[in-house]
Amino acid sequence: MFYDIVIIGGGAAGLMAAYGAAMSDPTPAVMVLEKMPRPGRKIMITGKGRCNFTNLKDWNEFSQHIRSKTNFLKPAFYNLNSQNMIDFFNDFGMETVVERGDRAFPASYHASEVVDTLLKAATKAGAAVRTDSEVKSVVCNESSEGQVFMVACKDGRSYSCRCLIIATGGLSYPGTGSTGDGYGWAKYFGHTIKECFPSLTALVPKGYKMLDGSVSESVGTVAARVLSGGAEKRFEPVSTSGLKGHIRRDTPLSEIGKSLCGIQLKNVGICLYTNGNKVQDEMGDIDFTDGGIEGPIGFTVSRNCVKAIINGGKAYITVDMKPGVEPNELKGRIKGIWNDVQKDPRSRKMSLKEMLKILLGKLMPWDLIPGFTKCNPAILNGRRGNEHIDMDALVNALKEWKFDIEGYVGYERCVVTAGGVSTDEVVAKTMESRVRKGLYLCGEVLDIDSDTGGYNLQTAFSTGYLAGQNAAKAALQE
Repeated sequence: MFYDIVIIGGGAAGLMAAYGAAMSDPTPAVMVLEKMPRPGRKIMITGKGRCNFTNLKDWNEFSQHIRSKTNFLKPAFYNLNSQNMIDFFNDFGMETVVERGDRAFPASYHASEVVDTLLKAATKAGAAVRTDSEVKSVVCNESSEGQVFMVACKDGRSYSCRCLIIATGGLSYPGTGSTGDGYGWAKYFGHTIKECFPSLTALVPKGYKMLDGSVSESVGTVAARVLSGGAEKRFEPVSTSGLKGHIRRDTPLSEIGKSLCGIQLKNVGICLYTNGNKVQDEMGDIDFTDGGIEGPIGFTVSRNCVKAIINGGKAYITVDMKPGVEPNELKGRIKGIWNDVQKDPRSRKMSLKEMLKILLGKLMPWDLIPGFTKCNPAILNGRRGNEHIDMDALVNALKEWKFDIEGYVGYERCVVTAGGVSTDEVVAKTMESRVRKGLYLCGEVLDIDSDTGGYNLQTAFSTGYLAGQNAAKAALQE
């Protein structure tokens, strides 16, 4: 079957590419091939199912949250910015709301509504979407009449097209269909794949999980399969990352992990140190989960932390639970609270540990106390029967609660893949490959990733839409 444009991948970038292409005049014949039973599977789980689909910051602020090749995204963003996406969803009947931090969500807080709206927009514009269509091979044939891309699926169907858009995503959440297929095809066409590694992922502190003595050091690879001259040929696998430090999310929690899991800390400070040097500090919220340390600022520092560990470095973070108070002032406050606890008549029948718990209850969430004291045993100093509270140790624990990072959760539950197809080999104003005419790349398959907060989905929308528009122009000029 011949189409002007074939898009591999029916996620955020692929569906917006389909819409952008099909909205051209005249309308090209557009086919989206999605390997899963339903498009947008990864969108369905973003924001814990609520789907923070964009961030309304202007380019100057938005660009500060992009972690690789910021200027590459600029043309795509200005072509389809965050407000444009709000308008897009509103125009197709999806109401939206904007929350703290300029984060936009569907008013229903159902990610399925985002997927349904994207699919409706693409198909209404004239694009065809075929699910359960896993691509097994791609090849480009050239003749005197021009080039044609050949796409073969595992179900036996094959497609040919003038322009091909790779929108397959990265390696994160492989259960949604993101298994890195696009890297292999891009490499086959001559592209460079920058080292891939998990980003926006849980960091696992030392002692948080029950490990069997070591963390895994597996290597992820992606094999490219192409069809050439009627015979199938397997190309050299594309190494995506040496996952040194990878700890599976389903590894059982230790007692410390169990005591912390489920707790959220709001408005705290976090500092990341790699190889003894402070490299990043953030303010906001963190979550202790069954994976490790997550939440907005936990995710934000994870990129640098994971990269350091993969490269053989050491990393630790410190959490400042009282970022607005200087140590000396905090010590004075604690002493005042402690004096009140000691004077309280109810304290006469309490042990020192029980009184300490009362003190800590005035300084932190009650359910954090067991985990906090397990992690900071020096707070209660001295031998049994002659114990005392070490105020300096308590202040230090509140201001610089240290977590040595043993590893991180890998692609099985990371939010986004860092690394991918080198953006040096893609034209920023069109998303067309510099090494293969008629080939376009967009979304997470590219070496571009951002912080959590709607930035990555907006990147997918913007690059996908631009790729679709320009693929349509090129296909219709043939």
